[in-house]
Amino acid sequence: MSGLMAPQATASLSIWLKYLEELHTSAIDLGLDRVKAVGQKAELLKPAPCVITVAGTNGKGSTCAMLEAILIEAGYKVGVYSSPHLVRYNERVRINNQELDDSEHTKAFASVEAARGDISLSLFEFGTLSALTLFKTHQVDVVVLEVGLGGRLDATNIVDHDVSVITSLAIDHVDWLGDNIDVIGYEKAGIFRSGKPAICGQPHPPATVPAHADDIGAELYQVGYQFEYQIEDNHWNWQCGAFDLTQLPLPNLPLPNAATALMALGAAELDISEENIINGLKKAQLPGRMQRVSEQPLIIMDVAHNPHSAEYFANQLSKIKQKEGKNKIHAVVAMLHDKDIASTIAAMRDTVDDWYPASLTGPRAATAEEILQHLPANCVGFDKPESAFDQALTQAGEDDMVIVFGSFYTVGQITSHLS
Repeated sequence: MSGLMAPQATASLSIWLKYLEELHTSAIDLGLDRVKAVGQKAELLKPAPCVITVAGTNGKGSTCAMLEAILIEAGYKVGVYSSPHLVRYNERVRINNQELDDSEHTKAFASVEAARGDISLSLFEFGTLSALTLFKTHQVDVVVLEVGLGGRLDATNIVDHDVSVITSLAIDHVDWLGDNIDVIGYEKAGIFRSGKPAICGQPHPPATVPAHADDIGAELYQVGYQFEYQIEDNHWNWQCGAFDLTQLPLPNLPLPNAATALMALGAAELDISEENIINGLKKAQLPGRMQRVSEQPLIIMDVAHNPHSAEYFANQLSKIKQKEGKNKIHAVVAMLHDKDIASTIAAMRDTVDDWYPASLTGPRAATAEEILQHLPANCVGFDKPESAFDQALTQAGEDDMVIVFGSFYTVGQITSHLS
């Protein structure tokens, strides 16, 4: 048992978070035994009548945001748990798209602390149980859980959920999940449940995904087979069997994730109208995902931090540049050293004109020098993203674009810098 003294429920959120960071030996500790034992004791394994769990390499956050927006339009009380946050811990728990006060989080932390006894929990495990506590306290109708890492051994997987979703599959988190796409597919598919719908929005997933669904008797809905979608000019269409939705508005978030979200909602058999879907798609947005924060120059921030997400980001930027007649693209980039820096930069290289690499801080941070190894020889590094951003703004003309990407930390620091 830890020798640390737990804070009072009335202590500040910062004091609680410092306590939770010091409580366990490692920030990431994959495995369900400890967290499930506490979850069972606190009766948190079914926090709402309907629970949708979303895993995937990229696209989890935007899929959750679209599920949330459509469900709210349909009149449901919706709880969303997501991670990591950009600026404030409170971003991780939303109820009807609203953050909660610090005091609600600290009360929930105190509740989990009382339930855990001498069981050690990582910060993420503690935070997950706290979120479930908040959803149960607020009596939400639907909970949307974003998986933190992998799926099978992630703390969110203790929950008795009704629909499982995989948004995309690519190699990431190599230190924890390895670099074998079949293994990664198996880890993500670990959230599937016997006899329950399992949605896969990744075209042509590794064989381990349908194989695991078949092994446990999950009802697999695979894009390109059980459901599909097409884009046409300024709208898109979606089909599942004989059910069609046509003339849907293009969302502000990636279309493949919108199609996957619609399948998840259909499989959940909730009472949702076509009007709810249309209005939800129009309203759904998420900070740090193709987020426009200024127009002259155009500033766009995105948490793209691996080759798959960077490729999508580059493609969207090229469309914006052509459509809106923009000139140069100035890129502020800072990353974590355990990411595939070389391939992520390579995915952006043909799109970006001028680079402003910066160092992050912390044990996983990459330095500007590490990023410079993959950039043109004339580039200069900066000691922090804020300095790189200020220099990019100085160099950018009003018809240029300044982009910020590479990590949640990078976007979070610039978000704070601009506020």
